[in-house]
Amino acid sequence: PFIKRCILLIVDAIEPERVRSILESELLYIEERHKNIQMFFEKGAAYSPAFGMIGTLIGLINMLKDLDDPDSLGPNMAIALITTFYGSIMANMFFMPIAGKLKIRNDEERLCKEILIEGILAVQAGENPRNIQDKLYSFLPPKFRVEENAEEVKGKKDKKQKKQKTSAA
Repeated sequence: PFIKRCILLIVDAIEPERVRSILESELLYIEERHKNIQMFFEKGAAYSPAFGMIGTLIGLINMLKDLDDPDSLGPNMAIALITTFYGSIMANMFFMPIAGKLKIRNDEERLCKEILIEGILAVQAGENPRNIQDKLYSFLPPKFRVEENAEEVKGKKDKKQKKQKTSAA
C-alpha cells in the first residue's frame, strides 16, 4: 500500500516537496502507532515484577494466617514465592523480548520506507538510474553495499571467464 501510494502521488503530478511532506507525515503516523504498541509491552515488562511482588505479599498473608499449622508453611511459602518468579519470567521472557523485536521491526520498516521515498522522488526528478541506485545504497550499512558490489564484480568475472573459455575452445 505504501509503494502504491508513492506511485500514485507522482503519477498525479504532485510537486516533489508536497510528495515528500505527505509521505513523511504518513511515515510519522505509522511510527507513532508502532511506538504505542511497543510502549504497551515495555510497560508490561516494568509492571510484571511489581505484580509478582503483590502476589508474594498476598501469599505471605495466607501463610501467616496459618502459622499455627507447621505443615502448611512450606506449601504456602512456595505459592507466595512463585508469583515473584512468574512476574520476572513474564517481564524477561515475554514482554521485554516482544518490545525489543517491535522496535527492531519498526526501525527496519522506517528505513525501507525512507528508501522508497528517496527512490520515488529521484524517479520523479528524472535522475539517472545508476545515480538513484548509488543514492539508495547510501542508506544501507557498508557491509551490505560491499556484498552487492562483490556480487556484481563476481558476475562480471564469471562472464569474462566464460568468454575466455569459449574463445579458447
